[in-house]
Amino acid sequence: MNKQNMMETLIILLIVAALSLVSNTLGSKNTFVEAIPGMLILVAIALAGIAMGRYLPGGIPGVAYVVTLGCILTYPGVPGAEFINACMKKVGFVSLCTPILAYAGVAIGKDLDAFAHSGWRIVVLACVIFVGTYFGSAVIAQVILKSMGQI
Repeated sequence: MNKQNMMETLIILLIVAALSLVSNTLGSKNTFVEAIPGMLILVAIALAGIAMGRYLPGGIPGVAYVVTLGCILTYPGVPGAEFINACMKKVGFVSLCTPILAYAGVAIGKDLDAFAHSGWRIVVLACVIFVGTYFGSAVIAQVILKSMGQI
């Protein structure tokens, strides 16, 4: 990964972060400014993990490094973990998903011809997966909220 690729990656991460901040502001009680530190920490973790995936030997994907770094940095007892966790509480998970899912939709739309050649079975499979994921999530949420006494 050369310097140009790293800059492109950083720009993309910053664009996604900006979109996520807007989504976070609209979908939560936190203001735009309150969520900036948490979002910058997420960008730094993502950038470090991507760089590790490209530079370190072993062929481990960057996403594995991102997850590992995130877990290590937020583990209680690690220096700075309390600060990072406090910043992360201002960033909603759903707000992070919004731009990522939008990008996925655009990527699928770009390859619509390949999708069309996959046949009708993939459409049925996708529908079953979507419905199963929805109901599975609803059941998990129901059990957790019921056990917490929220409903």
